[in-house]
Amino acid sequence: METLKNVNDANLVLILDYGSQYTHLITRRIRKLSVFSLCLSGTTSLESITRLNPRAVILSGGPHSVHTPDAPCFPDGFLGWAEANGVYVLGVCYGLQLLVQKLGGEVRVGEWQEYGRMEIEVVEGGDGEGRLYGVDAVGMEQTVWMSHGDEAARLPEGFRVVARSRQGTVAAIESTERRLYGLQYHPEVTHSTLGMETLQHFLFNVCGLSPGWKMEDVLEQEINVIKDLVGPNDHVICALSGGVDSTVAATLVHKAIGDRLHCIFVDNGLLRYKERERVMSTFESDLHLPVTCVDASDRFLSKLKGVTDPERKRKIIGGEFIAIFDDFAVELEHKLGKKPAFLVQGTLYPDVIESCPPPGSGKTHSHTIKSHHNVGGLPKDMKLKLIEPLKLLFKDEVRELGSILNVPQAFLKRHPFPGPGLAVRVLGDVTQGNALEITRQADEIFVQAIKDAGIYDSIWQAFAVFLPVLTVGVQGDQRTHSYVVGLRAITSEDGMTADWYKFQSEFLDNVSRKICNNVRGVNRVVLDITSKPPATVEWE
Repeated sequence: METLKNVNDANLVLILDYGSQYTHLITRRIRKLSVFSLCLSGTTSLESITRLNPRAVILSGGPHSVHTPDAPCFPDGFLGWAEANGVYVLGVCYGLQLLVQKLGGEVRVGEWQEYGRMEIEVVEGGDGEGRLYGVDAVGMEQTVWMSHGDEAARLPEGFRVVARSRQGTVAAIESTERRLYGLQYHPEVTHSTLGMETLQHFLFNVCGLSPGWKMEDVLEQEINVIKDLVGPNDHVICALSGGVDSTVAATLVHKAIGDRLHCIFVDNGLLRYKERERVMSTFESDLHLPVTCVDASDRFLSKLKGVTDPERKRKIIGGEFIAIFDDFAVELEHKLGKKPAFLVQGTLYPDVIESCPPPGSGKTHSHTIKSHHNVGGLPKDMKLKLIEPLKLLFKDEVRELGSILNVPQAFLKRHPFPGPGLAVRVLGDVTQGNALEITRQADEIFVQAIKDAGIYDSIWQAFAVFLPVLTVGVQGDQRTHSYVVGLRAITSEDGMTADWYKFQSEFLDNVSRKICNNVRGVNRVVLDITSKPPATVEWE
């Protein structure tokens, strides 16, 4: 299901990604302003860019220097095409330096290395349309987030400096005649106090875009895409996990094709405490979806025995899922007289972004963080064609879409659960001893305590992790040599960046006691206080 071919938005903003950890935030901030935005590799072909016909293009930041031989860059002819077609271009950090260098200016290693919060002053505002800062902004100071070593030393012809840092470094530039703009800082991060206002001014006052993108339009578009893709006699399989993503995806596809959707829930032996019983009850009583439950726990665990590498775990799990779906399709073929041709998955935009290949692959310049079983873990010889109706949406957007589709709020508020399940929450071999049962019980105690405290909805995700580390303890006046359980709870908007949740010490004390007293084989509990980045959400 090639979703990008179906993009048709008169106000599309395209972000070309050069590897900044904040690039996804630009996409999120723009969508928050009710303008549709997409993120593509910074080296995407000119043909692909022109086919999408964006009104504005934002060149992201990145870890590279424009001086390195393999520095990523927009395709040849891009700036000429943008100027000829009235497309506005905004370079952010590395993106600004690309504009300066490619248009004949000079970028050099800065005398001042600027990282973190910095003060800048707007030195020019302008009295006409198309200015990066309004006329009232001249002399205004604001705190911004800097992250650069190189700086623009000499601007190309036709550009002017419109903001500088306190050290005198160029902070913002513009060439209004050519519709080219640049910010040396990151307006997309919350540390830039007026960053959202700057983006809003750029989109609406400079580019003249209109805030008209809404989730009801997404629903209508996706239903039409599915109807066009799936023939009138075709049948579709949907893999249900019990989480928000697959549930919303199934409800959406069911709305489009009705009873030709056949749902399957696979117990892979890596589920949470009583997950199978709970989700099957909800599928049948609340969602009224026809679901077949397949117990494949032995099949998965036998393949995972002895496997410790997290990427290999993901690949194995992804391969087994698809094999089971293929088997299910064969059974349906005997029953229906026609084999299903499609598989629905609840892939989200962060899944796609985090599964991109590393630099040097020719496809992107962001490092691979992890392979998702519904993105990078699928076998190339898979017989079923994919339908991924949520592929361009973030988690909060999926929840909004689910609400429009009348998916129960209890489902929509569930914390995310990884596709590979507890395989990425048991470090090392998932079949070692009673590691899975320890993880299930500790996780249930932790999450239930969060619900009892009334803070579940304030947390993006919370879970327990099994550490294959034995430590000495004292329980019942006896020396013990037992395992460690880690607790992780984060706050986030979309899962791409996150901060750890600050619990009250009394809460943590109670949870730790409950786990050590009720989960056999555990004598120590630790709390993960790492944000993302530098860590990922899951430990793996």
